[in-house]
Amino acid sequence: MKKLLYLLILFTWFSCDFEQDPNLNTEGEDVLETKEVYIDAKELSWQDTVYVPIYSHIYSRSKEVEFFLTATLSIRNTSLTDSIYVENINYYDTNGKLIRKYLDKILLLHPMQSIEYVIEEEDKAGGAGANFMVYWGADVSQLNPIFQGIMISVNGQQGVAFRTDGISTSRRE
Repeated sequence: MKKLLYLLILFTWFSCDFEQDPNLNTEGEDVLETKEVYIDAKELSWQDTVYVPIYSHIYSRSKEVEFFLTATLSIRNTSLTDSIYVENINYYDTNGKLIRKYLDKILLLHPMQSIEYVIEEEDKAGGAGANFMVYWGADVSQLNPIFQGIMISVNGQQGVAFRTDGISTSRRE
């Protein structure tokens, strides 16, 4: 039974059509632009910073044996009625060095909308202690969006998948 389930997962995985750039649709158009808005984040009545742990790799058997992972930052607006605004998404390595900034403009996430950012398995810059800092805001303080890191990899018959949850580091009104 386990082998059948494993084969079904592999078949589904390999039959999917993956895009290299998560901001482009199948025609190569930038879908991220449709979510960008021109507002001053200072106008928002509620702002927060969320820390999300991400692992570019984990250790197997010893510190010398690294298992590299694909990592996804998932941001989900859980509100049925209110939008959230994502001001910055910054990716840091194990030593706290800024590797990459993801946004030039503020992103609007409508009610129940989600967005993902993928760190590919071959991208080893982050290390075992990599993280995202996400700066977001809203017009109301009762919102509880979800910020998660999802790590996954398959090597031969060994597979690994796990999730991390973001934590607020500075709620401010």
